[in-house]
Amino acid sequence: MSPPPFRAEHIGSLLRPSALLDLRRQYARGEIDQATLTVAEDRAIEDTVRLQERVGLQLATDGEFRRQSYHSYFYRQLGDISFDAPQGTAGSRGAQPTASIKSRIAWKGPIHAADFTFLKARTKALPKITIPGPCALHFRGGDAAITAYAYGDIDEFWADIVAAFRSELRSLADAGCTYVQIDETAFAKFGDPDMRATLRARGNDPDRLIGQYIDVTNRVLADLPQMSIGMHLCRGNRGGQWHAEGSYEAVSEKLFNRLSIKFFFLEYDSPRAGDFAPLRFVPKDKSVVLGLVSTKTNALETKSGLKRRIEEAGRLVPLDRLAISPQCGFASTEAGNPVSAEMQEAKLRLVVDLAQETWGTA
Repeated sequence: MSPPPFRAEHIGSLLRPSALLDLRRQYARGEIDQATLTVAEDRAIEDTVRLQERVGLQLATDGEFRRQSYHSYFYRQLGDISFDAPQGTAGSRGAQPTASIKSRIAWKGPIHAADFTFLKARTKALPKITIPGPCALHFRGGDAAITAYAYGDIDEFWADIVAAFRSELRSLADAGCTYVQIDETAFAKFGDPDMRATLRARGNDPDRLIGQYIDVTNRVLADLPQMSIGMHLCRGNRGGQWHAEGSYEAVSEKLFNRLSIKFFFLEYDSPRAGDFAPLRFVPKDKSVVLGLVSTKTNALETKSGLKRRIEEAGRLVPLDRLAISPQCGFASTEAGNPVSAEMQEAKLRLVVDLAQETWGTA
């Protein structure tokens, strides 16, 4: 099997079965125990692995079925951390979640190693583990959130973040994991004028912050065991909402050339992402997975339309360094996006079919 990324990819989260969501609610009310919930999660993950194999993907995730959201479980393992995420309606611009940090950041033990081991035992595909990005807390709260309760010094916070993420990545490597996707949504949002204004209002220079986030991420990645690590960028995906809009232009030159990441999953499913022009900065030793298929709409894209977009991107990055995927997960939070299970499977199958027709392999 060739190393990731594959020509046909998916970002990680998948729609939770309604029966599993019902059991989660029962567990929250104290009506069932953790063991009962875990058995249901196990079965649902086995089913979603079969879905991924059925459509022809060469990778498999656990659909993030043990998580309430793509990031909240992970960060709760590092301390007294929570996110205020205002509700909104699908298709609308939602409010950016706000982070609350009430304790020091500390890695207390493996977070997703057991998830990897469970997944590996149930698939012949390559298991992929997704984790949130190391800069999400700061982006969603700024210095004020960090110093409100737990820290008097921002540098100490960054040192703790770097140490925690490095420990988790090493624990995954020790478990045998070779494929990790970092979901760092901050970078894609730097192109939004409203977001940049918000950052300036709280005392951050957006352009300096980009450099700082790149440096922090590089500290996390330095001298890790051999592992394929890609980064996913998006502009928000909670329940079909979005948090920001704007091109990658504000970050592309620095991000593609200074960040120690070899491949990027880029959201490109709507005009909110801008055009492909920022891809001109992608260096020759890096590749891009084009997120062209929307997880926000319950309508299937046309193969011809997607082929035209791949050809357009191929004028800036050679075809042999491109791949295709949905723009984000189908359920960044457990409630999921406004897409049916049947449409989810159709979209994944479309990605695989298009990859096979374009590159001769998925």
